[in-house]
Amino acid sequence: MANTMFVKVILLAMTCFVLSSPLANAALSCGQIQLSITPCIGYLRSPTPTVPAPCCNGVRNLNNLAKTTPDRQGACRCLKFTATRFPGLNLPALAALPTNCGVNLPYKISPSIDCNMPCV
Repeated sequence: MANTMFVKVILLAMTCFVLSSPLANAALSCGQIQLSITPCIGYLRSPTPTVPAPCCNGVRNLNNLAKTTPDRQGACRCLKFTATRFPGLNLPALAALPTNCGVNLPYKISPSIDCNMPCV
């Protein structure tokens, strides 16, 4: 009886491991990306001399999460889409946001960015 229970526990653990593995490697969702940059919306509408810490924390977090080219391209598409949904964004502040938060990107963020570039 104990042997049967041990086998069931092992099978359950293996099932959980197999089901969770693809999720750990899944691309970032646009919802996750939007949550990361939500603290930046006020700043991007009315820039101040210093970017608020919660905004920079979100930018750095997003940069740390999007490590692969597909993740970065997906984040780019999500940010591009999201930027079109918020009228009144200060585009120069948007382009300078990563640099002002200490994140080095090989491109400037803009609504016209080509998210299929290999360096994204």
